[in-house]
Amino acid sequence: MRESKAAIDVAVVGAGIIGVCTALELVERGLQVTIFDPAPVCSKTSYGNAGVISPWTCVPQSMPGLWKQIPKWLIDPAGPVSIRSAYLPKFLPWALRFFAAGRINHIDPLADSLFQLSKGSVSAYKKRLAGTGKENLIRDSMYVHVYRNPKSASLDHLVWRLRQERQVPLELIDKNTLREIEPDISTDYKAAIIIREQGRASDPAGIGIALAKKAKEKGVAHIETTVQQVCPDQGLGCGLLTDQGTFVAKKIVLAAGVWSCQLLKQFGMKLPLEAERGYHLVLRDPGITINNSVMDAEQKYVASLMKAGVRVAGTAEFAGLNANPNFFRAQRFATQAKKLFPKLNVGDVEEWMGTRPSFPDSLPCLGEIPGVKNIIAAFGHSHYGLGMGPGTSEVIADYITTQGSDRNLSPYSIKRFQ
Repeated sequence: MRESKAAIDVAVVGAGIIGVCTALELVERGLQVTIFDPAPVCSKTSYGNAGVISPWTCVPQSMPGLWKQIPKWLIDPAGPVSIRSAYLPKFLPWALRFFAAGRINHIDPLADSLFQLSKGSVSAYKKRLAGTGKENLIRDSMYVHVYRNPKSASLDHLVWRLRQERQVPLELIDKNTLREIEPDISTDYKAAIIIREQGRASDPAGIGIALAKKAKEKGVAHIETTVQQVCPDQGLGCGLLTDQGTFVAKKIVLAAGVWSCQLLKQFGMKLPLEAERGYHLVLRDPGITINNSVMDAEQKYVASLMKAGVRVAGTAEFAGLNANPNFFRAQRFATQAKKLFPKLNVGDVEEWMGTRPSFPDSLPCLGEIPGVKNIIAAFGHSHYGLGMGPGTSEVIADYITTQGSDRNLSPYSIKRFQ
């Protein structure tokens, strides 16, 4: 057992991409920072995403009319959404909030709030990776949304209008142009909408590891221990009770994804944070080249070429935090990816499952935790953690160093759920 003798300026709970970006931003502003997480850097949820880095994120998960598609998706064993029947009673309150968030009058404010956290993400990562020797972990890319039915590829749809209203560089292309961009794609796809000026991670976890190494060189420590309890500041600093003893910090940032809420239960807080499970399949010897991030716009999965092979990722499964994985959700990607890229070799694969921390309105909780002095929220980024890492780190660093006087954090406030 050990006990810290001097208070750390900031303790960051969580070594995922949000925690790492936040720690780096804080140490570069002159603060002493320690990360607490029993797992290696970016080895959990931040490891397994689709590698899409978009400075244009502005479409909430819940949209008007989405509820009409859910029954069809649930009936399909390979559909993009799955709910385990035993979990349904616990899931329903979150689902009702989710559909309420998708009302048309809510969409523009949510879109603006998502956009504020994601804009500039590609250039911000490039700046942070400069000089690390890992600059090639992010490549310039397009995000190619492909359609079998060309009539479905309409820029008049709300998801594309939201982007156009925010000056997102879009283009509707026909099947011939699509095959110029992605020569190996199936001829079943007749049109696509592309988003330009994107980034594509060739190793999402590698980005976090590179930034953590940079942070370590600047003085950030990573203590691989489980934080069992956090104690608010009562004049002597905040406490962290861990399996390696007690530590004291002037401020604590909770960036532990779905596990953050468990640390807040002691304060009587019950937040609607769902452990939304996502899966991926890595095809280690793909035999093809994919030049961009490619999404099947109807089935909602993404294929991208990474250092380890072609990663196919997506799906949303609701089963609870501790349920066993259902790796059929990953295995189905082999069949679907083969339809997307017929020449794809699907013989050598790696399966993975992780838990996205998802609030029903698609926004994270950032900033003040009411009634809990000097413990700060930075969790709940759903599908957007990689793309919002730099933006979130700047918000949290501003809040800590200047009390966020020039930022409106009300859209991300925990108070919206109280």
